[in-house]
Amino acid sequence: MIKIYRPGAIGGLLDLYQQAITDLIKEIEDIPDHALTIVTDPNTTDENCKSVQSILSHVVHSGYGYATNIHNLKGNNIARPPKTFHTTVEEYLKDLTNVFAYTENIFTKINDNELEQLDNSLKIKTGWGQGYDIEQMMEHAIVHILRHKRQIERIKRTVSRKYP
Repeated sequence: MIKIYRPGAIGGLLDLYQQAITDLIKEIEDIPDHALTIVTDPNTTDENCKSVQSILSHVVHSGYGYATNIHNLKGNNIARPPKTFHTTVEEYLKDLTNVFAYTENIFTKINDNELEQLDNSLKIKTGWGQGYDIEQMMEHAIVHILRHKRQIERIKRTVSRKYP
């Protein structure tokens, strides 16, 4: 099969983001629904990392947050959808697909020359205090998914050893 690449810098970011989401989907699609809520890290203080369910809800909510922040940079004022917790993997598969579609739609109103911003006063102010331009926000979004995919891979390996 021949891979079709989107054009330009935005195309590159969207291709990589879609690939990261696709890889995460492949990683979670075989997780049984009952395993979503198993507390896999009872010692963490991060509520977003206690179970596969909390990780996936965090990833989806963050994905909407990144795209919404990018959209609002142009003077819009929309809120991202609220965080939801699902009881089936199928619902998370749909959510991840929808996050990408939402992000892709946001980028229909952005040009390649808007990706980089050197003026800190014009950067996106994140909830954790960092200032990002659009390109940096998308790079963060891509790596965010990759890090949590790795986390889920490790959980699956650990759980399979505990409960063969």
